[in-house]
Amino acid sequence: MTVALAHHRTGADGGAPSVVLLGSLGSDRTMWDPQVAALSAAYEVIVVELRGHGESPTPAGSYTIDELAGDVLALLDQLDRCAVHLVGLSLGGAVAQWIATHAPARVRTLTLLCTAAKFDAPQEWLDRAATVRASGTAAIAEAVVARWFSGGLAERDPALIARCRAMVATTDAEGYAACCEAIARWDGRADLARITAPTLVIAGAQDPATTPADLRLVAEGITNSALHVLDPAAHLASVEQAGPVSALIAAHIAAPAQRAAAFDAGMRVRRSVLGDAHVDRAIAATTEFTAPFQDFITRTAWGDVWHRPGLDQHTRRLLTLAILTAVGNTHELDMHIRAALRAGVPPAELAEVFLHTAIYAGVPNSNLAFGLGKAALAEGVGPAGSTAEEEPHRP
Repeated sequence: MTVALAHHRTGADGGAPSVVLLGSLGSDRTMWDPQVAALSAAYEVIVVELRGHGESPTPAGSYTIDELAGDVLALLDQLDRCAVHLVGLSLGGAVAQWIATHAPARVRTLTLLCTAAKFDAPQEWLDRAATVRASGTAAIAEAVVARWFSGGLAERDPALIARCRAMVATTDAEGYAACCEAIARWDGRADLARITAPTLVIAGAQDPATTPADLRLVAEGITNSALHVLDPAAHLASVEQAGPVSALIAAHIAAPAQRAAAFDAGMRVRRSVLGDAHVDRAIAATTEFTAPFQDFITRTAWGDVWHRPGLDQHTRRLLTLAILTAVGNTHELDMHIRAALRAGVPPAELAEVFLHTAIYAGVPNSNLAFGLGKAALAEGVGPAGSTAEEEPHRP
């Protein structure tokens, strides 16, 4: 049975994308304060307190990672959030991995900080659970926080250390212990390859709990992932390296939207240069094998270079014709000659390009270009339409 989790929502209104933050064992929502401040201008930020933590209920009995994940999914259903940018640190990272594996449609992007696909030494987690049940979380607070930050930070910011100790010490003992048992049983290594969301993995160079090697294993197991190791940083990297962590998360969750915008802009330019009929044939002929190239060429050649404001589209057409003539690329040259004629470029202007290219790139290549242009004109290619068929795989 799921638990109604405590959560705090802030940030942009009006249908902005949602970022969900899942915290560490022994934390409450305040551990994410730096990220909330950094992300809430552009996103709806939902900070979730897992069961047994913060203001969330503490049901009796041992917990499992899938139960903790079920609570989060139930909350997303309650809030009517179909898909979110999911961020998890330590215990929260294990929960995030489970959601990304078992409910992939709910995850736009995944960010995993200082976590593991399997935490070391299961018996030590069970021993810690027994200690907390016997003596309370205050008994372990100092030792836990000592592992959260790299050396020297305690001396530089004793107030931060005191706040973190209090956060651990006020965590419900039974909730903390039950989550220790969830960690002890967790093993998501076999499921890493099932994660399809774009994934950012962040490690702390001095983290003794989840080492850079642990995070490297996670990153290597997830196909579409990138690993960053922050130095100095220990287990609570979101606090110790708040600025870099926030910047990495912001860039990561913005990337899909930026990629989509570049693709859309590229497709508009591609259609305006080559024509709808040609582009529709190219798209219809796309296969799983050729899809990455179609995406690449649309975003980069058409969305980036052709879309730049430095040269107008007509000038870029003429440059393209000159360069393709110079290198003797018959395949692409024929396509761009026909596209230029359909767009209304006068044949006399094409002739000037080919003549000029002959001087600097050689007569044979220019002769080839004149031949292709002559054939296209003989077929009636021009602004009123084309009778010639183009190969659908051309970009």
